[in-house]
Amino acid sequence: MTYYLIAGERSGDLHGGNLINAIRKRDPQARFRAWGGDQMEEAGATLVRHYRTMAFMGFLEVIQNLGTIRKNLRDCQRDLLRTQPDVLILIDYAGFNLRMARFAKKHAIRVFYYISPKVWAWNQKRALKIKAAVDRMFVIFPFEVDFYRTYDYPVDYVGNPLMDAIAGFRPDPDFRQKHRLGSRPIIALLPGSRYQEVTLLLPEMLKTIAHFPDYQFVLSGVSNLPASLYTSLTKEITGLPIVMDDAYNLLTVADAALVTSGTATLETALLNVPEVVCYSMSWVSYQIASRVVAVPFISLVNLILNREAVTELKQYRLTTENLILELTKILPGGSDHERQLADYAELREKVGGPGASERAGDLMVRDLVQTRPNTV
Repeated sequence: MTYYLIAGERSGDLHGGNLINAIRKRDPQARFRAWGGDQMEEAGATLVRHYRTMAFMGFLEVIQNLGTIRKNLRDCQRDLLRTQPDVLILIDYAGFNLRMARFAKKHAIRVFYYISPKVWAWNQKRALKIKAAVDRMFVIFPFEVDFYRTYDYPVDYVGNPLMDAIAGFRPDPDFRQKHRLGSRPIIALLPGSRYQEVTLLLPEMLKTIAHFPDYQFVLSGVSNLPASLYTSLTKEITGLPIVMDDAYNLLTVADAALVTSGTATLETALLNVPEVVCYSMSWVSYQIASRVVAVPFISLVNLILNREAVTELKQYRLTTENLILELTKILPGGSDHERQLADYAELREKVGGPGASERAGDLMVRDLVQTRPNTV
């Protein structure tokens, strides 16, 4: 069978790659075509377009790039019709993917959604659009089952795919040596994987360095962004180590982390590293978001636990003084260090163990075999 996958961000690419590997176990002759990234390509998908051309953060930024987004949609629609896959598998990335879901449904292409858009966070009635356009939804948080039930839409809870990535991770015992990090304790900086995130948040993170002389700060970079971006933003910081595409190994040797909101907040927690969550966007985007967002938290850690287990410094609260205060609290010996680690233990119980990719892949192939019994 032919599977067409769309992921618009780095985390979706990771989960898409794992899903492709799981599907191939059930369907050895499977063919994959994708809008995604390196992980999906390495798993065997023919990459049509890289997510780096698709990731825009904030309402204003989306408006400013509407021309690019519309062109991407037209290109994707044409390629989908030309390919005529057995199924379109959408991975998060709500704005783009919901449009593609409606388009595929109109053209009688079966639609699966893996990792639900966060429709429970704002404009919740989008769940009705999902119900109309998506043949089967595979969710990764238990509370999403109850949310969709209110719209009379049964969904499949498969567990969280981050546990697959973490379960398959093996720390590099030579990591410190390879990056010449020595033995000093480390504070990790994870400013995100999108250009706008890094531009807005990394300068604020860097202002804390001088206040923690006993620690070395290490920046986690991503290769889908230009190296010149990191060079320009860190030029005033002498000798700041930058580790590319290896956040997990960096976190395993870190005592604490400053992390941009998103998937990285959950990854940091599941790797048991105390963190402060940092979030900022343009003034216009923040004003819009503050009026439409329906949930009290921005980090997945707090959303899952339904309380502020990790401090969220959002927009106007993201100051050097607050960063220093909250970082001090979570470092070893700090007032919140042990409490946050205890919250992480509860979080791991709620998230569950590995196997989400395998369960989702199995359910997808079974569904397609039942609807197209002669295709595998």
